[in-house]
Amino acid sequence: MKKVVVVALSGGVDSSVSALILKKSGYNVIGLFMNNWDDKNYNCSLRLTSDSIDAMVVANKLNIPFQIIEMKKEYNKYIINYMFNEYKIGNTPNPDILCNKIIKFNLFLKIAIRNFNADFIATGHYVKKVTITKKKKKIHKIFIGKDLNKDQSYFLCQLNQTQLQKSLFPLGMLTKKKVRKIAEQNGLYNAYKKDSQGLCFVGKITLSKFLHTRINPKKGKIINIKSNSKILYDKKYKNHYSKEELILLSKKIKYKESDGKIIGYHQGAYLFTIGQRKGISIGGFKNPIFVIDTDIKKNIVYTGMGKNHPGLYRKCLFIKEKNIHWIHKNILLTEEKKMNVLSRIRYRQPLQKSFLYKIKTGILIIFENMQYAISGGQFAVWYNFHNELIGSGIISE
Repeated sequence: MKKVVVVALSGGVDSSVSALILKKSGYNVIGLFMNNWDDKNYNCSLRLTSDSIDAMVVANKLNIPFQIIEMKKEYNKYIINYMFNEYKIGNTPNPDILCNKIIKFNLFLKIAIRNFNADFIATGHYVKKVTITKKKKKIHKIFIGKDLNKDQSYFLCQLNQTQLQKSLFPLGMLTKKKVRKIAEQNGLYNAYKKDSQGLCFVGKITLSKFLHTRINPKKGKIINIKSNSKILYDKKYKNHYSKEELILLSKKIKYKESDGKIIGYHQGAYLFTIGQRKGISIGGFKNPIFVIDTDIKKNIVYTGMGKNHPGLYRKCLFIKEKNIHWIHKNILLTEEKKMNVLSRIRYRQPLQKSFLYKIKTGILIIFENMQYAISGGQFAVWYNFHNELIGSGIISE
C-alpha cells in the first residue's frame, strides 16, 4: 500500500516540485494550502488568493487531491501575538522559525495525520534529512541543503525528533535552478514564479503600520553615541577568558542619555532593532546612522555613526537554559565544557567559527570574529563541521 504524504502547497515552485517528485517516487500525494492570514489592513488578501489559486492549479496538473485549510485563529494566536509581544519588550522576533515549529510541523502535521491518515508531511525547504540507527534507535538529522544560497536549515532549527520523523524534504539535494528546470519540463506554469518575501504566509508588510495597529505611537529621543568613547568601548580582546569574563562579554552595553547627544526624535523605540539603518530619517551627517540599542522603558533609540561603530559589534552572546534546543539528544554539553561549532545569528549569514561554553544558567557562544548586530529575541543556530544542524537558542539580549 502506498504511503500517504500531505504536501504543504504554497503556490510557489518549491512546494510544487516537492509534490511532483514525491508523486513520481510512488507516494500517494495530497496537497493542502494553509490559509493563515487575510487581514485587508495589510493588503495581503489578494496575494493569498493568488497563491491558493496557483496551488490549486498545480494540484490539478499533478492530478492530486487538494484542499484549503483555515488556520487563521491559530496563526494569530501563536505567531502574530508572539511578534507583538516581542517587539513590545524590545526584542527582534523571528516569526518564520516559530511558524515552522508550531504551525507547519505541529498543527499542520496533526491535521495531516488526523484528517488524511498521513504517513508524512512534506515541504519545499532546501535542507537534507538523514536518518541513522544507533543502538536500535533511529536518529533524524538535518543537514545544510546542496544549494548553499537557498539553504533553509536556519528556519528549521527548533524542530524535534517527532516532527522530523514525520517530515520529508525532497529538495535537499537540488539547486533552485534545477528545481525551476524540473517545473518547466513538467509543465508547471509557476516554474519561474518569484519567491515569496517578507513574513511567513503574509508577505511584505510595513513594520511600522503593522505594529501601530496594536501599539500606539509614542514620541521619543534619538541619542547618538560617539565611537571614540573610552568609557564605553575601551575593551581589549584576548584569546582566553575566565568564565566570569565570558559572562560579562555576553552582556550588551547599557547606555544612558548622558552618554551621547540628542539628534532627533522617533515614534516608538519598539520599531527599531540593532543594526537598523532605514527608518531613522535623520540626515546631514558625514556617515550613515545605525541603531546600536533601544531602551523600551524610557523610549530611547541609541545610534552610532558608520557601520564600523563599536556599538554594533560583540564577541559573545548568552542563551538561557530554558531557551536551548538540541535537534537530537545524542549530543550533550556538560557544565564548563566547550564545543567547537559553526554558528550563525541570522538567515544567510556565512557560518562563523565559534565555540559553545556551558554554564549552569545556559550556554555562551564565543565567536572567533566580532559579530554585527547581535539582537535579543533572535535565534542563534549552531552546526558541527559536517554541516549538520545540531542546536539553536534564543539570544538573551
